[in-house]
Amino acid sequence: MAFQPELSKFISFRDKEECARVRAIKKEDICKHSNPDFKIRLIDDITIFYAEFALDIVSRIVSAAEEGRQCVLILPVGPVPQYAIAASIINRLNICCKHLITFNMDEYADENGQTAPPDWEGSFATSMMASFFGQIREDLRPKAENIHFPNTDNINSYSDMIAATGGADCCYGGIGWCGHIAFFEAHLGDNYADLEEYKQAKAQIVELNPMTIMQNALHSFGGDWSWVPPKAASIAPADILGAKHRSFWLDGMCGPGTTMSWQRFIARLAAHVYPNKYVPGSILQTAKTDYTIWGPVASDVEIDMS
Repeated sequence: MAFQPELSKFISFRDKEECARVRAIKKEDICKHSNPDFKIRLIDDITIFYAEFALDIVSRIVSAAEEGRQCVLILPVGPVPQYAIAASIINRLNICCKHLITFNMDEYADENGQTAPPDWEGSFATSMMASFFGQIREDLRPKAENIHFPNTDNINSYSDMIAATGGADCCYGGIGWCGHIAFFEAHLGDNYADLEEYKQAKAQIVELNPMTIMQNALHSFGGDWSWVPPKAASIAPADILGAKHRSFWLDGMCGPGTTMSWQRFIARLAAHVYPNKYVPGSILQTAKTDYTIWGPVASDVEIDMS
């Protein structure tokens, strides 16, 4: 007997046939794509995965220095392990980062849209200082005034701040459970008439998706969803597509030693659904993007009740 329930009401992308088509994509076929500028690859070894991510960041910093120009990067909190590796390489090779300008993708905010202070233990500013900037030797570290986070005071001009640099050399990121890029959530598609208008959206304060609340509770707050703020300041599609390049890294397993992955389906949906405003990550398919998936995340999507 076929059992075909309707999607839960809070899920924004509602094309069940397309979900079924994407779900059926096998691991051996996941890297195939009609756009040659959207490059999907798998890395099975997690150590190599994070090392290559770190080298991607460092190589852009070095190339810009060699060319005598500034290096502008949009950075995520998630994935995180690559940052310590990148900082170690920078320190060992004495790579000066004074020409580096960074814009973090997002920051938590309360119900009134007030962003978390940098000294709150759950803030992305705290995370970035601990995992990356604070690990770089002070004589090599980027200038404090060149390290940017979106906040209540600058959110309405944050997109313009990025554009004023000439645009980011690269926008790094991952894909959230609901398909978000940065904290630009799936349900925000309702605010735009069509995909072209959606792609012009700029940084703003957003309401977090229920899936994002649960995902971040699991990853960063000990499973305590009551601790996760309800809103965030986030960059938007215009900032991501405005970068000269995009490099996205998907490592979404449910912990060491497990075969469970929260990202297995959404990794496929963002990469293979038709670009649309309800799967934010799908817009990456329309631009020059490197899309790297850790091998176990690319495993087939199957029901497993064991």
